[in-house]
Amino acid sequence: MAGNRNILEIRELVVQAGDKRIIDGLNLTIPCGEVHALLGPNGSGKTTLMMTIMGFSNYKIIGGRIVFKGRDITNLEINERARMGIAIARQRPPTIDGVRLRNIMAYQIDRGIGDAERIAAYVKKAGMEEFLDRSVNAGLSGGEIKRSELLQLLMMSPEFSMLDEPDSGVDSGALRDVRELINSLFTLDDNHPAKRKAGLIITHSGHIIDHMSLDKAHIMHRGRIGCSGHPNLMMDRISRFGYEGCDRCLGEVE
Repeated sequence: MAGNRNILEIRELVVQAGDKRIIDGLNLTIPCGEVHALLGPNGSGKTTLMMTIMGFSNYKIIGGRIVFKGRDITNLEINERARMGIAIARQRPPTIDGVRLRNIMAYQIDRGIGDAERIAAYVKKAGMEEFLDRSVNAGLSGGEIKRSELLQLLMMSPEFSMLDEPDSGVDSGALRDVRELINSLFTLDDNHPAKRKAGLIITHSGHIIDHMSLDKAHIMHRGRIGCSGHPNLMMDRISRFGYEGCDRCLGEVE
């Protein structure tokens, strides 16, 4: 990645699910070390974009390309993208019968991703000690599932993390815990004080981005990025005028 300042570059992306075109000519750039928010109403294509970046096969790319760390990954399989350092916390992840959180901990330690002490500290911070020997996501509440997903990302330490609606189905008390885990995921690198892991946080309400250090926010509009700007300014506009205001604003310039 020498000389490449962007961890993710998406150019003129067109994506179809079934017979429906959902993303239509989308462009997005995320520089190394930056965390961006992706805002937009339900059905605007936010989750489709995230699943496409990860490589899920039921989202078909019919135009454009995705470049990660300077490499075109448009046609790579999910496992290849994961090995390159891309990870995802899904809004509604499945239960994984027979796989325990403790198994995932042991696997990451065996891979040398993290030492036992550091991972145990993450487990405690996520409040997941009592769930270590339960199948992943089995019988968990909405907030517990979010904490479990974030714990797994913390253990993996990916270079680029995508979070799909991490505030969905989470009450106000649990939201604080989820936000702290996200901040830990994107914390500064101890060995490189001016560097942190990059990511994309997808949200409908924007509540999760309060008290977080984000670099930029984007609004999905008609299958593409409608506009981009400072996260606080964008959320202020949305809270005052709703996404209907975005439609009126963008309609005036199209």
